[in-house]
Amino acid sequence: MYHVIEFTEALTLDLEISTKHPLERVAVEKGTRQRAQLRPYIVETEDGPAEVADLFFQDGTTARGVAFASFAFVD
Repeated sequence: MYHVIEFTEALTLDLEISTKHPLERVAVEKGTRQRAQLRPYIVETEDGPAEVADLFFQDGTTARGVAFASFAFVD
């Protein structure tokens, strides 16, 4: 299921285009909206557990380990 998300801060994502290509670094501006499937999980950081998600975009690219704090769901 795809969700519309909006990035709540400017950040740089490393996009996986395919396993045969190197990661592509992309700057995302605050307010950018994208449709994506999410695979949420918890990672342990120096400050304790953090919620992150792998984002699978409609164009077939993937961004891994994106903090939930950096995006919000759009109605």
